[in-house]
Amino acid sequence: MDRRKFLTVAGGGVGAAALLGTGGCGKKENTLKIVSSLPRTGSAQGQTDTIVNGIKLAIKDYNGEIAGMKLQHQDKDDATAAQGQWDAGKEADNAREAVSDKDVMVFIGPYNSGAAKVSMPILNEAGLLQISPAATWPGLTKPVPGLKNDEPMVYRPSGNVTFCRVCPTDDTQGPLTARYLAAELKAKSVYVLDDKELYGAGIAGLFKAECEKLGIKVLGHQSIVVSQQNFKGLMKEIAALNPDAVYFGGTTQSKGPQIAIDMKGEGLNCPLFVPDGCYEDAFIKAAGADVLNGRVYATIGGKDPSQLTGAGAEFVKKYREEYKSEPEAYSVYGYEAAKVFLEAVKKVGAKDREAIRKAVLATKDFDAGSLGKWSFNENGDTTLQVLTISKIEGGKFKPVKTQE
Repeated sequence: MDRRKFLTVAGGGVGAAALLGTGGCGKKENTLKIVSSLPRTGSAQGQTDTIVNGIKLAIKDYNGEIAGMKLQHQDKDDATAAQGQWDAGKEADNAREAVSDKDVMVFIGPYNSGAAKVSMPILNEAGLLQISPAATWPGLTKPVPGLKNDEPMVYRPSGNVTFCRVCPTDDTQGPLTARYLAAELKAKSVYVLDDKELYGAGIAGLFKAECEKLGIKVLGHQSIVVSQQNFKGLMKEIAALNPDAVYFGGTTQSKGPQIAIDMKGEGLNCPLFVPDGCYEDAFIKAAGADVLNGRVYATIGGKDPSQLTGAGAEFVKKYREEYKSEPEAYSVYGYEAAKVFLEAVKKVGAKDREAIRKAVLATKDFDAGSLGKWSFNENGDTTLQVLTISKIEGGKFKPVKTQE
């Protein structure tokens, strides 16, 4: 919902800053900066492009200026070409740079839960607000039942909550997926795979635990070696067990497409379920629509853009008009993260990190964005905990069920 291994406001290259509004850069003391830290290199870029576009649309709603201050957005990349995904060193550097710039009032990101573990303590110690549009591991904000570790306090050296997120968490996504298998597909058995990352292994574990509660037999649970070129041998072994479904906890970047390719190639014809780390066009392109059509289900916290109504549908319309393309699933969360921040700045009326942090964390019944009415709870999690399950048909994600 490690899932996800984490702008220019007016276009331009990755890592550049752009200024919205008129009159040039203005005086430094009259500038308020928004930093985003997301994987802008590698296959996740397609998804993060739409998150960034969501942030840009939110800034445009205020004509690039709020409370007498010019809004400047810095689009930072936390990925490297060598990794092809997020990198711990890049994420840490982005956080430290944001902290050192006193004009920065918010850090939007990261995309990946593993990356959040890196930046959260740095930003927390400095008291800088962090809003993630996509990091879904529950332990970032609350203890996870059954796990004896020091989450989430290890990420809060100051003792204060500085991290919040506008997306649902994996403890919603994993269990609800298991319930769908039991109720809708009448599955009696499943084989579980994960990529060993915080997000992937975590959501797979939550899914597995719920399957066991529901009486779905877990035939096996194995962590793949992501550096491996293919998994043909493993798929043969799983096929011999004849499971009713296979679940992969991981991302497009951690071999989700290859799992799907090798399942089909080795005659493992049961449905494959993947989480929101694969809910992106890059997953479909990498595996091939012919491999996935009718065989693969993907889940996402919240709703697919095609399901949004009211303000959400208006967001989709604005997005299409502005960018001449379709928004991917997490674009609306980029928009929502920026909107809840900007509304807090409007309320505070000053460039004050602590006052803005408190105002955002105190958000109740927020309806100025595109997701409907929601609040942050005491952990910094959104009260909107909805799951959409889609089936890949015709090379597209087609929602089949939305549940809470």
